[in-house]
Amino acid sequence: MKDDTSLKNALVADPQWVAGQTAQQAQGGCGKPECGTTGCGSKNTAERKIWEIRTEEQVYAFLKDKTTADTNRYGQKIDLIEHTQGKLPVGRSMFINENPAVGTNPNRNKQHGFFFTADNCIGCHACEAACSEKNDNPAHLAFRSVGYVEGGSFPDYKRMNISMACNHCDDPVCLKGCPTRAYTKHVEYGAVLQDPETCFGCGYCTWVCPYNAPQLDPVKGQVSKCNMCVDRLEVGLKPACVSACVGNALDFGVIENIPEGREQARVEIPGFPSPEITQPNIRFQQIKQLPDEMKRSDSMPVKYHKDDKGRYRPAIDQKQGKAQHWNLARLSSRENPLVLFTLASQTATGAFALTFLGAQAGLAGFAGFAQSAMYAPLAILCFLLIGFGLFMSTMHLGKPKRFYRGFNNLRHSPVSREGLGIAIFMGALGMHVLFSLPGNSAVQSVFSSVFSIEITALIGTEQAASFARAFGFVALFGSAGGLYYMYRCYRIKARPFWNHWQVGTAFVGNMLSLGSLVAGVVIVSTLAFSGESILNAAMVCAALICVGMLAEGIGHTAHARDMGRAEHEGGASYYIQTTTFGKTFKLRNTLLGLNLLLAAALLASMLVFNTVDTFTLLGMAIVGATLIATSLIGRALFYVLVIPTTMPGAFFWKNKGFEDHARDIGLANMPQVGVAPLRH
Repeated sequence: MKDDTSLKNALVADPQWVAGQTAQQAQGGCGKPECGTTGCGSKNTAERKIWEIRTEEQVYAFLKDKTTADTNRYGQKIDLIEHTQGKLPVGRSMFINENPAVGTNPNRNKQHGFFFTADNCIGCHACEAACSEKNDNPAHLAFRSVGYVEGGSFPDYKRMNISMACNHCDDPVCLKGCPTRAYTKHVEYGAVLQDPETCFGCGYCTWVCPYNAPQLDPVKGQVSKCNMCVDRLEVGLKPACVSACVGNALDFGVIENIPEGREQARVEIPGFPSPEITQPNIRFQQIKQLPDEMKRSDSMPVKYHKDDKGRYRPAIDQKQGKAQHWNLARLSSRENPLVLFTLASQTATGAFALTFLGAQAGLAGFAGFAQSAMYAPLAILCFLLIGFGLFMSTMHLGKPKRFYRGFNNLRHSPVSREGLGIAIFMGALGMHVLFSLPGNSAVQSVFSSVFSIEITALIGTEQAASFARAFGFVALFGSAGGLYYMYRCYRIKARPFWNHWQVGTAFVGNMLSLGSLVAGVVIVSTLAFSGESILNAAMVCAALICVGMLAEGIGHTAHARDMGRAEHEGGASYYIQTTTFGKTFKLRNTLLGLNLLLAAALLASMLVFNTVDTFTLLGMAIVGATLIATSLIGRALFYVLVIPTTMPGAFFWKNKGFEDHARDIGLANMPQVGVAPLRH
């Protein structure tokens, strides 16, 4: 049984309840169930119903739960009020359609969930259509979608359809990952609800969800998802998708209450990701015998094998063959801004850390550089690099003007913490530059000649140096926190290709190598121009470049070994890496290895001959250019290759291969095809 602290916090910290109470008080609502308006007394307000029950509503559309269990199979309390030790009130309004009325469902504070019988699903997509109609979704979005897996051969060919929406999990990773706090786990029905108006379109929830439940709309630039049809639940009706199911494949009710006519309530089915990630509230029945191997109809190179215990586990499906290709054009993706953001921020933190710590340690060359006129420009360059990175990160959002909401979920979200660390680094770096000016003799002379006043008259040199030193260490602290949580952002169970310690070696390696490259160019050039020795500074920078590339190479080697042996989506990503991008992958690895050897040879020559000549500098220039190229290729591959744990699609729907083909031939320009336009 998992620690239920996260669920308890999600239930207690309910901003929508606070907002709802405020709205009710402002409009004079009484909150009585019989009150169908937002105001009472003399207020003349239009009636807003929670949900209007049709006169011809069929019996099967109504909820039938009478008795309920105490806990679910994960050990979580089904009664969510009891789960929070009574910290939340019973019978509070959900303010559906701004109506303060409370629904009549007697089990509204118990965890509900979907029941899916795969043997009954005929793949008619009625559930999908009913959901989209109720939520007024465009053709390229579907809160519920139907996919399938297939196996065997004629005449014993088998196909199993899967209808899937949000599973309103006990441990909703979308809620903890969202930086804007757009998600809330409600004690009412256990629904995980999301507010699209709070969302700023970063899409991180779509990364962490194993089931592809949150849907990022590139047109509106925001995420939305299944809301469990809580408006229908309030009046005793099942969700629209369940009511529309013609084969009795879908049902709904208090979780663990197995509906009539069902024998099983499993938490797994072929094609369904591991329930251990989020503890989803969905139960399956699948009794008919299936082949030992089931394949997906979409282009994802994943299939499912039955193990000794009868459970289907993912495996690699080599649909693309083994031929290797370049596909350089396909390195460009929606995540291009994040490629630039991560590399720019890591470069800035590495360059500043080397320059500042080298000066504080009194290293030869670095201490003298700190007193030169170029120290402030280098620090400003780091400031501009991190500013550029943050700008690119903001442009990645669906709604960039709402970037400030990224700090709303510091309690849980690594995205919020990453942003805070980077913001601290940027702010402290700016103050460090400001207070470094009085102690810089070159800057003092320029300042006095321009403004005809000594800069030390404004603030004492010693006092300014103390402030500069303090802000420098604060900047380092912020950058360390930002880099750590940048790493944590990608340790996602739903994306096994990223969920590896190699992410850390790649980020730290780029920080050391790219940061040392930028700092080395400025420091060595400044020292050479002033006639000072550049040997020590050049050796330190070259050594750190070697360490950074070595760390990156070790991580890549271990990652390739582990993913090459893996039988999951991470292994499928590695298969794509060695085939679809096989030649590009080899080019990156070859350049990285040769570059490391060249940098090590140049460092050895400096140590042996105790000098830096023109050929050494030319060699380091080649190292720098190659390093930038390999970093860009490697980071682009990092984003393009990842394959998430997600539900199987169909041939035309939720199929990346079909989407790419539709864009190539122009079919995607027809909105009814359901291929999302690339606008964000």
